[in-house]
Amino acid sequence: MSPFRRQTSGAVVCRSCGSLVGVRDEVCYTCGARNPALWGYAPLLRSFGRDLGFVPLIVVGSVALYVISLLLTGPALMGRGLFTLLSPSAESLFVLGASGAIPVYRFGRWWTVLSAGWLHAGLLHILFNMMWVRQLGPATAELYGPGRLVVIYTVGAVSGFLLSTWAGYYLPALPLLHGAQFTVGASAPIFGLLGALVHYGRRTGSQVVHGQAVTYALMLFFFGLVMPGVDNYAHAGGFLGGYLVARWLDPLKPERLDHIVAALVCLAATAAAIAFSVVDGVRLFLR
Repeated sequence: MSPFRRQTSGAVVCRSCGSLVGVRDEVCYTCGARNPALWGYAPLLRSFGRDLGFVPLIVVGSVALYVISLLLTGPALMGRGLFTLLSPSAESLFVLGASGAIPVYRFGRWWTVLSAGWLHAGLLHILFNMMWVRQLGPATAELYGPGRLVVIYTVGAVSGFLLSTWAGYYLPALPLLHGAQFTVGASAPIFGLLGALVHYGRRTGSQVVHGQAVTYALMLFFFGLVMPGVDNYAHAGGFLGGYLVARWLDPLKPERLDHIVAALVCLAATAAAIAFSVVDGVRLFLR
């Protein structure tokens, strides 16, 4: 049977733990997941990979939005140095859904905490972030499941940009630590993945996962402190959000169907935030 068709009989691989289950089984007898065959669509979904295609979606979506931001910028592309090479304009990023104290507090664009993680401020910025997404995304999906991966990634973005935006508006700038007036980038949700991996190591006693995740987190935190223009509040908020939501999701329990539903809600909300940003941004610039 083709993996791209619904399977109506026989055995399939459980969507949660990978054990063989009957296509009509209501519960996986290995991990306890309900509806482990997903109405016979589990083979189709697993053909997209352990993350159900979420990591490629991040990469393709981020690259597409980056290209659009460059096209909106036009011939006035900013930056000639290595760290500002092919930088889109602030106006184009604003239209597509950049977050920070200015968009949120001055213009009331609170939904941008969902959209900003899919935008990037330069070529090196997007290359660096997509490298970490490809490194950490599949590992998180393997340990938590694809649905919980999407939830962790989204919560990491929201918590990171919320903290950065709040600090940019209410807290004075400190050496090496200041909130953002204007912020974009996947680093907030990336730190959310690191927070989830650190919790997994602590919860399961896996010294390998815990040690590797802590090493990555410390390395990236240090990099953020020494490099100019890095949104360290977003990193801290993303890490905290990822860690806390991972505690609530509990990696020792099997992924449930409601986790998949929550993931779909997260994806729909993010897509809506980007679309509404464009509509609202065009309206503001045409006034």
